[in-house]
Amino acid sequence: MDKDLVIHPRKSKAWLYGTMFIGIVFNAYASNAYANIPGLAPKSPWDLDGYISYVGVAQRYDTIGTVDDHQLQNRLNFEYRFDSPWRFNASIRNRVLVGDSLDSEVYRSAVTEDKGYFNLSYDWHNSDDAIVTSQFDRLYVTYQDNNIKGRIGRYRINWGMNTIWNPNDLFNPYSIYNVDYPEKPGVDAAEFTYKLGFASEVNAVYAPNQNSDLDSYAGRYLFNRDGWDAQIIAGKSYLDLTLGAGIAGDIKGIGLKAEMSYFSPYDEQAADSLGIELDSALVASAEATYSFGGLRNWMGNAAILYLSDPYPLDTTSTSQLPLTARTLSFTQWTGYADIGFDLTALSRVTAQASYYDDGTYFLGGSLSYSLADNWTLSGFVQYFDGVINNTSVYGQLGWYF
Repeated sequence: MDKDLVIHPRKSKAWLYGTMFIGIVFNAYASNAYANIPGLAPKSPWDLDGYISYVGVAQRYDTIGTVDDHQLQNRLNFEYRFDSPWRFNASIRNRVLVGDSLDSEVYRSAVTEDKGYFNLSYDWHNSDDAIVTSQFDRLYVTYQDNNIKGRIGRYRINWGMNTIWNPNDLFNPYSIYNVDYPEKPGVDAAEFTYKLGFASEVNAVYAPNQNSDLDSYAGRYLFNRDGWDAQIIAGKSYLDLTLGAGIAGDIKGIGLKAEMSYFSPYDEQAADSLGIELDSALVASAEATYSFGGLRNWMGNAAILYLSDPYPLDTTSTSQLPLTARTLSFTQWTGYADIGFDLTALSRVTAQASYYDDGTYFLGGSLSYSLADNWTLSGFVQYFDGVINNTSVYGQLGWYF
């Protein structure tokens, strides 16, 4: 899959409309509050939460030496529940970025790019010394009544069953190595869901692209049999027709999950116009999770990934993958394992590793510590041995409200 498949959004002022909408909702609520009967405290129809975090990172590259970067991030999550079956959600991500990476145009473009159909981002300040940028990565309206649910806007479509690699995540795949974006990206889409019963439903999703040849749409049938969740997916993902399936269950306390998707080129003429050469591809992943319990709450996870047509890494950083659901790795086989335990009642340690069949590997470790009810201190170490060898050390302090 070529890098051209990354969506290039239309530069609009849609972010302003989202901000105005939130303001209207707040004003409407304030007006209704004055009409409440004195002495009564009705349940609030809205919620507002978020966090402020600082992330400092030092990265050591074999080729260019050490790169130091700093990021101050604020997130606001807002939800308004109307009396009717309608609900409105908006989440905005505000970031201040300074450091050596700003010398790279590739990095500057990556942190300011909006990959959605609409441009819901705005750069308040963009200079050689700093970038101040905001983005709505959630902005959607939901209608839910009995067995019917509809949703439109920007949101996350969670079709993946695995926790590491998700071949079924056709609309918003993400990198397992990203440590500063726990919410994960969303997608501009419209979705319809009809519930058939317990743990059973059908979904239909349409996600447009500025290039109509890259529109994505798919349907899913999710069901449960004998305690096992299973799904079947069919549709179009960018330039591919796609057929996929997933299953998740438990055997003697071991959580087992598996997903697969088959991609077949849909329009060779469109691919040629974008300078892309595509072959049919099978992407499959399986994983097992086991909780050892005990005082330290030990938990382990192992996963394996297969790609029949892997994405050539070239000079792309491993941490930037995936680009799509068919480019989850850059080798045919990839293995992964992690183990975590509670160091104390307030801290947890996790170690992880990935091995690629070209002989390269990834090693990582993390430590999180709860400083207070709303304060968390975290540290991460990552080492990539491959086309680009680098060691990264992250420090993160977060306040949640």
